[in-house]
Amino acid sequence: MTLRHFQIFLCVCDEDGMTRAAEKLHISQPSVSQAIRELEGHYGTRLFERLGKKLFLTAAGEELLQYARHIASLVDRSESAMRDFAAGSPLRIGATLSIGESVFIPLLNRFRKTYQQQVISSIHNTATLEKALLNDELDLALVEGTIHSPYLKERAFMADELVFLTAPDNPPPHTIAELSRLPFITREEGSGTRELFTRKMSEQGIKPEIIGTYNNSESIKQAIMAGFGIAVLSERVARRELDAGNLIQFAIPGISFTRTFWIVCHINKYLTPAMEKFISLCAQEGDS
Repeated sequence: MTLRHFQIFLCVCDEDGMTRAAEKLHISQPSVSQAIRELEGHYGTRLFERLGKKLFLTAAGEELLQYARHIASLVDRSESAMRDFAAGSPLRIGATLSIGESVFIPLLNRFRKTYQQQVISSIHNTATLEKALLNDELDLALVEGTIHSPYLKERAFMADELVFLTAPDNPPPHTIAELSRLPFITREEGSGTRELFTRKMSEQGIKPEIIGTYNNSESIKQAIMAGFGIAVLSERVARRELDAGNLIQFAIPGISFTRTFWIVCHINKYLTPAMEKFISLCAQEGDS
């Protein structure tokens, strides 16, 4: 197999068909079909199911797609690194919102100052970061949510605790029964915080009344302070408002929200020295 076979295979997957792939690559459709047949012949398995005029990846095709993306990415990055060796390739790191609003920026700042390494950073929910890692759009991600893809690996680096929050002038509940009658403001679907909240409520038989769904913690904190309802957020994220007395936290017997912050990368990802240094820095932060 050659790099060209993988590039054609990737283009067929991304363009959702051989005709569009041929147009994108400026080659004939028979050439595209031949390359796919050669791949299937080489591996002795079908990579696509051809149903009508549409192509669908088989399980073998899904598996090959992960390797092909990283083969192509390694080629691209090796060329980029060689063209700009002196400056070094930038490290692409993502973080979830809870991590982004607490430890992410201080970590990046320490890393940048210590190693003089260029970093491209982004903050999204867990589901979005997982997709970016699978598509090799990120090198590393710091997440608190559950990773579902078997093609990604995790390493714990820090413990975190979510807490119930309410406004100071709102009497907090003391029992699960009282809690179940109160309105909640939550993070969006795909957020690790939302996933943990939903699971813990379900374990207690609570179907929460959700009156607001926001994609950032700042809006949630403002809504709580305005008396809209209660919420569950990382204590780290709410620490400033708690210290100032603008929010109060409360506990309900039998419900806790302990979780772990994870460093995540693709199982086939080559860990560059820069990546190793950042992982080590995260571990040091977790131990401090």
